[in-house]
Amino acid sequence: MVSVGAYEAKTHLSDLLDRVANGEQFTITRHGVPIARLVPADDRSKVDVQASIQAIRELRKGNKLGGLKIRDLIEEGRR
Repeated sequence: MVSVGAYEAKTHLSDLLDRVANGEQFTITRHGVPIARLVPADDRSKVDVQASIQAIRELRKGNKLGGLKIRDLIEEGRR
């Protein structure tokens, strides 16, 4: 793991984040003392986009507007 000073981390944060996205890890130090670690985020937090889209489509199937038309609702909102 590479050590980076706090000032250097602040100045080059964008570059460090790009490198972290590629799997690298950094220890951020202040006056040579480790104070933080910069590591890639946990992959389990990524959302399955296709599953989310399918869930929304399933939800829409059972919901009706009770005879109302979208255009009428839009016009009502403009008044």
